[in-house]
Amino acid sequence: MALILGLESSCDDSAVALVTSDRQIVAQRVVGQNQAHAPFGGVVPEIAARAHVEVLPGLVREVLDEADVSLAEVDAIAATAGPGLIGGVMVGLLTAKGLALACGKPLVAVNHLEGHALSPRLVDAGLGFPYLLLLASGGHCQLLEVNGVGDYRRLATTIDDAAGEAFDKAAKLLGLPYPGGPAIEALARDGDARAVPLPRPLVGSPEPHFSFAGLKSAVQRAVAAGTHKPADIAASFQQAVVDCFLDRTRRALAVSDAPALVVAGGVAANSAVRAALENLAAEQGRAFSVPPGWLCTDNAAMIAWAGAERFAAGLVDGLDAPARARWPLDESADAVRGAGVKA
Repeated sequence: MALILGLESSCDDSAVALVTSDRQIVAQRVVGQNQAHAPFGGVVPEIAARAHVEVLPGLVREVLDEADVSLAEVDAIAATAGPGLIGGVMVGLLTAKGLALACGKPLVAVNHLEGHALSPRLVDAGLGFPYLLLLASGGHCQLLEVNGVGDYRRLATTIDDAAGEAFDKAAKLLGLPYPGGPAIEALARDGDARAVPLPRPLVGSPEPHFSFAGLKSAVQRAVAAGTHKPADIAASFQQAVVDCFLDRTRRALAVSDAPALVVAGGVAANSAVRAALENLAAEQGRAFSVPPGWLCTDNAAMIAWAGAERFAAGLVDGLDAPARARWPLDESADAVRGAGVKA
């Protein structure tokens, strides 16, 4: 049994966790920065990076103390090496390199997206490879075949905004607090999802990808019109995202033999999204797996677990491992039109 220390700092959450290779989360800490970024309606990279510098060393000490273990008892140090806000990524990765050097332990440089992709296996021991993954977060929206650790085939990506980004922007237009995803979901419970006619970009298109920029613009027009209740706009927006997910995922399932559909990333914490995709999996005769809500948002347990999976496969890194602002899971995937190159 391996014990992995994981660090996550790719955006605005500083997190540290200790996870074993037999799926035990020994200890973990997450410190968010919502209050610092709320006045700006989104994450300010410089503020985020400085906060990571201040917080991460203390979190490492707290996690080790809670678990009553020393660095000498840890088998490897895993840290997010990208993609993400480069300042934050550098803080976490450099911290991990210092710890690895100081205690003579291997470093595992983890792709943040692989952390999300493998996170369901931390809590679902029965989930084997391959599976079809809908990865929906603040910066990414992709459909991938997960064939093994480090083995991914991208079937679709976003050509503009990611779904989580669209949630945040729609919330800002509605005057809701940051982060926007939970705020939209809460407001939508009191709204009519059929009240506001909003587009479903690319639904029914032979192009496999996602697009949310037009939906965001339609929300802006609906708010400016002043004729719709905010709760109705929120509910209609959320339903439009769900409909896009269902159409695009159904299309991917038609070309994939993967026996399970898995949803991960921050948007997977949305209950309407989870329920709709679970129904789709049942309709298609596929197993369904989604991590608990806390494991969908950024956390170090998923980074430690991805580190454990990579460590078990002999995939460790040197102290020259670079921090990356962009780092696709499928390096061989064709570039797509629009901004999809970021995926």
